[in-house]
Amino acid sequence: MQISSVNDVKIYNLSHGKSLPEVRNIQRRIELIQDFEMPTVCTSIKVSRDGQFILATGTYKPRIRCYDTYQLSLKFERCLDSEVVAFDVLSDDYSKLVFLHCDRYVEFHSQHGHYYKTRIPKFGRDFSYHYPSCDLYFVGTSSEVFRLNLEQGRFLNSLQTDAVENNVCDINPVHHLFATGTSEGRVECWDPRVRNRVGMLDCALSIQGLPSISSLKFNGSLTMAVGTSTGQVLLYDLRSSQPLLVKDHFYNLPIKSLNFHDPLDLVVSADSKIIKIWNKDNGKVFSSIQPQTNINDVCIYPKSGMLFTANEDPKMNTFYIPGEYMALGPAPRWCSFLDNLTEELEESPESTVYDDYKFVTRKDLENLGLSHLVGSSLLRAYMHGFFMDIRLYHKVKSMANPFAYEEYRKDKIRQKIEESRTQRVQVKKLPKVNKELALKLMEEGDDEAELASRKKKGKALPSILGDDRFKLMFENPDYQVDEQSEEFRLLNPIVSKVGQKRKKKLRLLAQQAAAAEDEEEPEGRASSEEESSDDDKSWVEEVREQRRLLRQEDRDRRRQERKEADRNTVLQPQFYQIKAGEEFRSFNDMARKQKLQKASLEDRLKLEEQSGTSNVSDTAVGSKQLTFTLKKSEQQRKQQQAEREHHQERKKLRRSLDCIFFSRNGPRRN
Repeated sequence: MQISSVNDVKIYNLSHGKSLPEVRNIQRRIELIQDFEMPTVCTSIKVSRDGQFILATGTYKPRIRCYDTYQLSLKFERCLDSEVVAFDVLSDDYSKLVFLHCDRYVEFHSQHGHYYKTRIPKFGRDFSYHYPSCDLYFVGTSSEVFRLNLEQGRFLNSLQTDAVENNVCDINPVHHLFATGTSEGRVECWDPRVRNRVGMLDCALSIQGLPSISSLKFNGSLTMAVGTSTGQVLLYDLRSSQPLLVKDHFYNLPIKSLNFHDPLDLVVSADSKIIKIWNKDNGKVFSSIQPQTNINDVCIYPKSGMLFTANEDPKMNTFYIPGEYMALGPAPRWCSFLDNLTEELEESPESTVYDDYKFVTRKDLENLGLSHLVGSSLLRAYMHGFFMDIRLYHKVKSMANPFAYEEYRKDKIRQKIEESRTQRVQVKKLPKVNKELALKLMEEGDDEAELASRKKKGKALPSILGDDRFKLMFENPDYQVDEQSEEFRLLNPIVSKVGQKRKKKLRLLAQQAAAAEDEEEPEGRASSEEESSDDDKSWVEEVREQRRLLRQEDRDRRRQERKEADRNTVLQPQFYQIKAGEEFRSFNDMARKQKLQKASLEDRLKLEEQSGTSNVSDTAVGSKQLTFTLKKSEQQRKQQQAEREHHQERKKLRRSLDCIFFSRNGPRRN
């Protein structure tokens, strides 16, 4: 619960508090209705006429939730097909509900659930129910006002207005005058008995600009409040065309909700930023409420000082304004204990009453010795850590580090001593972390200051040492520069030569600091030898040398890793697994099979044609092997027969030639 005071009126936010962790502490947290929230956004909220049920619509998914105030819990929840633009409760309880959807559908619900669904010709924006005739009046993106009679179950003749679009509508509860607010800034009033227009109010003439009507509300028989899209509220007497009062919210945002509080003659108007409560006679501000998120709708619980808000947030806020002498009214009967609670808080005033939590990581829990609490109700898991009560955290912290106060006391004493030393002779003091970097920055700052003084064009830029954004770099040891790292050595190839010069200065500064601590004033500063800067050639050679050293270190590291790996390696025999259904003959046979599998289909077919057989092995059913003899085609047989005949003819010809040669020359010699 959060308590705020505006214009000496105390406002109790009963739904204030952190959504996470959901740790309920009954002594310090008030939860009037359990699960009084929506998954994402709440769009509108209403209270039934008997005061027992609170109904709210929201997203996502589109749904309606009904809360029973007698049980202080959720009664039912129903999901819908599309988002709800407006809804109304036709009965005293929740048994008759009407929903106007964004897709032109009008849906009726009874006590058990969905009852009937119909559609209107144009997209609707608002509707009102006329009880004497059982007519529903729908206004929207049309100049017509559509009438749906619930007794006959059919549409009646619509009302034709002069507007291009109608935004809102309302019916007077006394004489049932129907009024609609247009996008041109006019209010048209109709008599439902004769279906004729009886009057028109041009609200744009009373204020600057061309606003449209964004809200409309009747009070009694003669008073009407009109809210505009530019953030003004106009109060009218129906007998006059001039407004009685014009109240500006000064936010230039459309007025989303208008309500009247009759006991104190107050008007409760709300835009998306603020809820203003003011007197309807003189416009004097009574109080105001500004939630943390944008407002969609406001509902006042009847005859009480409690109001609910539908926000662009899962939570639906609950505000209670008792104040002195019961400013708005007493607490409702179902939460009458709020009156006693607020009286006790007024006797012992506190600015804020809410739970506070500390976020800790798993490493923090190990340091505190609370790892055994993971999974218990004392820790609430959230993202990469946990939430725990801040009182428990402080208690465990003091037990884990009992000497924290002594350390704090020593730090304070050290700070006092350092402050007293400011009157002494100032010695250039270096930080404890990154001393060489600080010395380098000091030297560069001095050079820049000298250069600026010579040129007389401006002042030198402030040093990093004096900038609070970089102070952790010289205080936290985690930011210490590692001069042995590969990146540092490559980016700073001549750091060794410059480092020697700085080390001399560091030793000199350390001696001066020691002398200052002994309260001895330094007589002078030793002059350091000036060294000539290296030229480009020496700089390149230094870079090459650094890279050579880095490569040598990398080779030595790899060689050492290989030795360690060989030392830890255990030689084991290598086994080969034979597939099911195969027989092992030799490694050469396995190699031949692997080579044959890698060959293309054309090569395998040529090999099979040459051998004349085709082998098919199957191991899925069992160990079996089939051998097929390939049949030659007719063309192949003819070709082979021709080749044989040609070969035989050549043999005969050779024999005949040999016989002729032998007959002439005799037998030849080898």
